[in-house]
This record gives sequence, structure tokens and C-alpha cells, in this order.
Amino acid sequence: MTDWKIPLYKIYSDDEDLNLITKIIKRGRDWALGPEIEEFENSLANYVNSDYCVSLNSGTSALHASLLSNGISQNHEVIVPSFSFISTANSVLFVDAIPKFADIEDTTFGLDPKSVSKMITPKTKAILPMDYAGMSCKIFELNEIAQKNNLILIEDAAECLGSSINGKKIGSISDTTIFSFCGNKVLTTGEGGAVITNSKKEYEKIKLIRSHGRLDKTNFFNNPSASDYLDLGYNWRMSSMTAALGISQLSKLDKIIDLRKNNAKFLSSKLSKFSSIRVPAPPIGYDHIYQMYTIRLSNQSLRDNLHDFLTQKKIFSKVYFNPIHLTEFYKKKFNLKENSLPQTETISSQVLTLPLYPNMENEEKNYIVESISEFFEKRE
Repeated sequence: MTDWKIPLYKIYSDDEDLNLITKIIKRGRDWALGPEIEEFENSLANYVNSDYCVSLNSGTSALHASLLSNGISQNHEVIVPSFSFISTANSVLFVDAIPKFADIEDTTFGLDPKSVSKMITPKTKAILPMDYAGMSCKIFELNEIAQKNNLILIEDAAECLGSSINGKKIGSISDTTIFSFCGNKVLTTGEGGAVITNSKKEYEKIKLIRSHGRLDKTNFFNNPSASDYLDLGYNWRMSSMTAALGISQLSKLDKIIDLRKNNAKFLSSKLSKFSSIRVPAPPIGYDHIYQMYTIRLSNQSLRDNLHDFLTQKKIFSKVYFNPIHLTEFYKKKFNLKENSLPQTETISSQVLTLPLYPNMENEEKNYIVESISEFFEKRE
């Protein structure tokens, strides 16, 4: 179905986005490795109050590069959530390490620190939590566990740029934080990602990794001299046009977040009257930027029926996320079973993400609320 009355998301853009892209196209050079790359990286590092930022071509590349740069490899274990996009776990396999699935808690839908503590073994090298839908997991508690056990904390904040806890920006807490800028994110460049760190060593290592292991003192495409290659690397660079979109989007990120918050507030005020729906409720001190607006139904049957009903009404809703450990690949590879992560499996069976985007019209928001009201009226 493509004729949705209300899509799951729409990208917020303006003339500034168009003008910056046009400027790069018209100059006829430096579409790769242009000055926009460092400008975007510096702006992003400043925004989250961190020392270093490396841009890459995707959030998945950012995860992969973070694990490589931290020396995580064969026989190392990395504790991950199963309630996440699959690249969180896949990135661990990319470096021949072993993903160990811990359970989540139902306040933030992030890794449960108690479950994580039980998963630590002598082989554990890192904890890789994921921030769900625009709100941080219990990152301070996880950071304490990591420090106590001499583990690396790599935060998958793909969905969380702009969020904070007690005024401290996500990206300034963990050893390493990754962001994604793919199409449905609050700051989007179509595709793209970044690694944030305070470690100069990691910063330099990831710059090598993203560009074939090549040491570039000057722009490779403008350098008539031969380059040296110091390590094995990949082609994970962000383009100049992508970075320009990042610069433009970052300049209005707080405005975009405010628009999302206002729309989420409207939906929550209307949907909270239904006893079978739990609307998003950030804990005290947690800033939710609503990269997704996810409700939780009282049981799976109700969730699935509402999902089907909204589809009939041409409202795009989606389940984020089904458990990674129950996908065919992971079940076969690690002999994983159902009921092994009870909280993950329960929450996954009850969540439903509804449309939310900055420039939602009142008619769109009202149509969502009216359709959900109609669904419940028909069940009475």
C-alpha cells in the first residue's frame, strides 16, 4: 500500500537545505571530502559537548567502526539488547565477537542494568545499549557497571540525537556514542552516521577505518603526492552534500524537536484516556525528543488488531521492534529460544509506533485520534 493518508514520518526541510546542496553542486568539485565534512563534525561535537566527532555513511558503519576502534574482536562478548534494530547486534558479528542478549526494563525500554550485571563474564569486553525512540536508556547506571567492571560503553544513540538526562546531552556520557541520520531520524541526511568520543586515539583510528586505512594530511582528491596506508579500512565516508544537509538540519534541530514534542503532547493528551493504551512517559529528568511516538497496548491481540485497523484507515503504523533473538538468523546461529528474555518479548508484543513528524497538520493528528477512538468504540 502506497496511498497512505498519513505516513509514519515526513522529513522537515526548508530553503536552507536546498541552497547548501545547490552551492556544492554548482562549485563543480569537492563533492567528496569537501569543507562541509569537518564543519558538520565540529558543529555536532559542540552540540553534544564532546571533544571529537567522525562522520560516516551510516549508523551501522558507525557501530562497526566503534567496535573496531575499541579493539573488540574474536571471542570477545558484547552485551546488547534484543529490543533494537538488527544492526545493533549485527555490528558485533561484523568484528567476529559474540552478542550476548540482556533483557530490557519497561521504563525506558532500554537495557536493564540488573540483567546486564548478570551477563558479565571474563570474556565480556563491552556493553552496547540502545536508546529507544528518542529517549535515553538508563545510561548513567550502565556507565557505572561498565566502569566497575573495566568494560567499554558504546551507546547506540541512533534515535536519540538532541535528547538529554538532567541537562546532560546524549553523546557526552558514554565512552563512545553513535548517531544515525537515515530518513526517519530527527536530524536526517537521507543516509549517514557519526561517532562521538572524547578519545583522540579512537577519533584518529576511526578516520583511518572510514577511508581505506589511508593517512590523509590533505584532501586525497586534491593531493598530487602518493598516500600511505597504515591499516585495513573501508569506504565509509560521508559525502559533502550529505554533510551540508547535516549542517543545515543541525541548525534547526531544536526547532524540529520542539515541533515533535508539541505533536506528541497532543497525541498523548487525547490517547491517555484509553485505559488499554500506555502513552510515552519520560522519567523525571529525561528529555524525550520523540524520534518515534510509540504507544503500548495491554496485550498483543489488541495491538495487532489496532495495527490492522489503522492500516485499513490508511494510517501507517509499525512495530518497533520485534526481538532480534527471535529472528530466524539469530535463532539458528545461537540456538536461541522464546521466553529467554521475558520483558523484551512482552514489550515487543505490545508496542505500536504511530505517525509523528514536525509539520503534522491538525487534521492529521485528529484523524489518528478519531480512528483509534472508532477502533475502541467498535470493541465495546
